[in-house]
Amino acid sequence: MTRAVVAVSAVIGGRSVARDEVLAWEAERLSAAAAKIGLPVPAGDLAQQRVVFTDSKIALGAEEIKRRLRRDLRIGEGVARAAVGLSRGRRALSVCDLHVAGGSAREFAQWFGDTSRADYVRSMVAAHPDHFLIRALPDGRQEVIETTGGSPAATRFLVDYLDTATLTTPRDMGFSEQMAGVARSVKGLPIGGVRHQLRDEPGGFHARLCVEFPRFTMPRILSEHRKHLAIEFSNWVESAFNASH
Repeated sequence: MTRAVVAVSAVIGGRSVARDEVLAWEAERLSAAAAKIGLPVPAGDLAQQRVVFTDSKIALGAEEIKRRLRRDLRIGEGVARAAVGLSRGRRALSVCDLHVAGGSAREFAQWFGDTSRADYVRSMVAAHPDHFLIRALPDGRQEVIETTGGSPAATRFLVDYLDTATLTTPRDMGFSEQMAGVARSVKGLPIGGVRHQLRDEPGGFHARLCVEFPRFTMPRILSEHRKHLAIEFSNWVESAFNASH
């Protein structure tokens, strides 16, 4: 892909959010994430902390992460099951827009979906302190363990980017690229999903990021997850285009 230096700005609820504010949100989440997974808060500035914290999480390995978070994951499974039952297929949305100066929609979509990249797992985990495990499974699904938005508990779910059957957000044909898929609990229950859509605009591209939650999800979680989207996707965009190779 074409390497380019990009600049990212977010729009949440109609309000423009500068990159510095998004970085401040990331810094706020780091100590909470470290406490949850039982790791020290690294020293240094945010960029240094991100590298060290990512190394530490990856070094734990998937099974140790699941062991350390077993109580959270058990609670999260129960809460998701209850919310899905009460929601009866209805969804609530958490949406954030990014405007990127530099790069293209297609290049970013291809980078995001390329699970064969040597840095795939690292780039996925590093994008947000609350990402404890993100990896591609042999069957093509993405396994995720994270603290979602303002949730008090970490959750584990599987995203199938080949399945959009239960999504309620329609495809907008004004966007040329999409990363969309159903999220299921480990027991196979559809608990939501994502429909992230991208299109080129003069000088760069626009990403409309949308996560579907069960309708009976606390408003605070929906609101806080918009910040989560801004943090992770801003970092992913910078990783895709700004990293040196």
